[in-house]
Amino acid sequence: MTTVYDFNCKNPAGQSRSLKEFEGKVLLIVNTASKCGFTPQFAGLETLYENYRDQGLEVLGFPCNQFGKQDPGSNDEIEQFCQLNYGVSFPMFGKIEVNGSGADPLFKHLKEEAPGFLGGRIKWNFTKFLVDQNGKVVKRYAPTVKPEDIEKDVKALLV
Repeated sequence: MTTVYDFNCKNPAGQSRSLKEFEGKVLLIVNTASKCGFTPQFAGLETLYENYRDQGLEVLGFPCNQFGKQDPGSNDEIEQFCQLNYGVSFPMFGKIEVNGSGADPLFKHLKEEAPGFLGGRIKWNFTKFLVDQNGKVVKRYAPTVKPEDIEKDVKALLV
């Protein structure tokens, strides 16, 4: 059975990074954007990460420019924006596509495991996927769901 640990993704510098390094952790995987109405959710994601990383949570951010062209910058610019404006210390990856023929294989897998209301599509920036310690997708959250509203689900998996 395929899990999220079977995928490699590019870091902001374009180097391949295996998600196997996060094996045994609870993951919150999010497609992000720097110029979106939901961009302030970076603060909530960082708070979740700070509060639970020592208990085994990893938040993984994947910039995406597919929705309203709301992340037009380079990977370096995006990473700097997230750090300077929201203090993001959780891992950010290189910019990807989440829908269409160019969709990143990880996001194809996430959408197959948790299809959501639009079937195999992601509606907008800040769609979130919660993954258990075995690499299985357990829940998908709409962009409107704030990180603090996910905390109880994160805590339940960390027990």
